[in-house]
Order: sequence, then C-alpha cells, then structure tokens
Amino acid sequence: MGLLKGTLSFVIYRVDGDLPVGFRDFADRQLKRFAFQDLLPTSEKSLGWTSLENPLDTAFSYLSYAVADYFTFLLRVDRRLVPPALLRIRTLEREKKVLEESRRKKLYKNEREDIRDAVFLSCLSQTPPTPSFSEICWNLSEGRLLFGGSGKKILEDFEDLFRRTFEMKLRPWLPWDPQDRDGATVDKMRALPGETAAPSAREGDRNFAFLGKEFLSWLWFKSEERGGTILLPGMGDIGLIFVRKMVLSSGEGEYAETVTCQGMHADLREGKAALREGKMIREARIRVDLGSEQWEFTLKAETFRYQTLRLPVTVDFADEEESREGRLLERIQLVETLLGTMEKLFDHFLSLRLSPRWETEELKGHKKWLAE
Repeated sequence: MGLLKGTLSFVIYRVDGDLPVGFRDFADRQLKRFAFQDLLPTSEKSLGWTSLENPLDTAFSYLSYAVADYFTFLLRVDRRLVPPALLRIRTLEREKKVLEESRRKKLYKNEREDIRDAVFLSCLSQTPPTPSFSEICWNLSEGRLLFGGSGKKILEDFEDLFRRTFEMKLRPWLPWDPQDRDGATVDKMRALPGETAAPSAREGDRNFAFLGKEFLSWLWFKSEERGGTILLPGMGDIGLIFVRKMVLSSGEGEYAETVTCQGMHADLREGKAALREGKMIREARIRVDLGSEQWEFTLKAETFRYQTLRLPVTVDFADEEESREGRLLERIQLVETLLGTMEKLFDHFLSLRLSPRWETEELKGHKKWLAE
C-alpha cells in the first residue's frame, strides 16, 4: 500500500462493534498468536501477521504496530505453486517408469491418482515459496481499516484471518451503505431510478453502486463549472480536476461497451461525448488541492477503491526512531484528510441527489455543461 513511502492502493473496511475494555492487551496477544509462520515443506500456503517495518519481526518488538490511535502491520502470505504443465510431464514420466519396472501395459485409476499425488508433493517440496505483503492501517477510534491488497482470494483470506484474530467482523465500506445511513435517507435512496436494481449479496438490499458512477459524473461537472474548484459547505473552495485517464462504460456482459480516455484535463473531450451517449464514469484519475497540499489518485466508482494515491510531499525527518514514527503518522494523517474530504463531497452530492434541487438546478446545469 505504501504507508512508509511511495504510492498507496487500498480497500476501505468498516470494523463493526465497539472495542472491548482491555482490547489493546488482547490484540497484542492475538497478533502474536496469529503471526506468520514459515511454510511447511508440503504445504501450499501460509499466512499471518508481521511487522510493518520489518517483515521478519513476528514478535512485534516494542509494540511496533501501535502508532498513536492506529494499528499498522502487514499480512504476509507465502504460496507455493506447481505449474500444471510441470505436474503433468513429471506424472507421465513416473507412470512410464512404474510400467517399465512392473512390465505392465496399463495402470489402474487409483494407481495413477496415487502417482499424481506423490509427484505433486515432490514438486511442491522443491518449489520455493513466493511471499506477498499487504499493509494494514486500522483507525481504532473511527473503526475504519485500510487494507492494501486486491483480488478476491486475498481479500477473503484477510477477512477470515482478521475475524479469527480479533473476534470482530469486517465489512467493505461504501459511502452509500444503508447500514451507515438513517432510515429516511435509505428510503429516498431506494426510490431513485438506478442503473441496476438487482439485490445485493448482503441482507437482500438494493445495489446502490450506480451512485458511485453518478457521483464521479457530478464531480467532473461541478469541477469544470467553477474552473477546477468545488464549493463544499463547511470547507469552502476545494481544488479538484480530472487528469490523465478516465474509463466510462455502459451495458452489462456481452453488451458492455467501454471507452478509455487518456490525456491531460483539457483533452478529456471524448469523456463528455461518451456521457452524452449514456455511458457512466467507472473510474477516473483525480487531483485534489487543499491549500498548498496536493493529492492525486484513481478512484473506482462502484467499489470506492483508491489506487496509486500520491500524497503531498512530507517533512524530511531525521533518521531516528521518533522521526520514523512521526513520518508514518504524518502520512496516515494525509490519507485521512483526503478520505474525509472525499466522504464530505459524497455526502454533499447525496444530499443534492435526494433533494428537489437535483431536478431544478443540478440536472439542468449538468445538461448544459454536456451540450457545450
């Protein structure tokens, strides 16, 4: 994810429930209990927690994971993969040798299966494991957690290990999640015409992912309306422009159409043309300016995932223990500032989307902007 340096990509989770009394002592024991252990010779996968700054530190020396009100650590996953082609050729070689030694013409099915299993374990024991590391930043007071992994399998592994370790449940955070909205707002959201009205996997509720696409389209319109700034109630003017890349799509499955626009802000004319044709923004590269600080990132509309987030330049601390912790905390605070800003922008959009002003003001302005 890049908590220590570089760019960050992450999924946002909500940790449900309040932390119990004595949680920090409990968490310390559990982190060590479920720390990473080396892969056994005949095992395909091993996963567990390690230190953020030192992946070999599974004892979490000096409570290295605790920084102010945050827990920061790594999920390490080691995997051994036997290529199917290698397994097949080694199995055929072994079958041929057995036939020659026994002077037989064929093998029974169970014999072939036993040979394949033995060859697989032999290949597995000779294959070096490939490690991967995913960063975790857990805001204890806010119940928000950032996980720097992607892909269905790694997310499932992480969610399962987190539940077993801390005895708490995670749910992917989405700004339109009905669990985080009051009943009146949810009723209004359900009444909205959307791109998809299929039930979601959780609690049979409406899938509101279309709001993410509408949000990005609205954000682009509002940014250009005021020359690259958006007036956000309570915060004032925020610098926001769409840069370099935008992906738009329409339809589903075999009828899906996708348009990718690349170039600087002034060269995204193709994106407007695609919007006029009924396509929606699926992802976009965005730059946000707050005072003298600047963030740049790609936002996925349907999942609200952040990719290759570039943080403002930070203070150059000296290379001391306190300074390393200060640098980490500063980077975390910069991430939190951006997330808070984007969440407020979405809340402002949603309040407009559910109000009469959407039809009387916002849609009219949006249509005029598209026609220009």
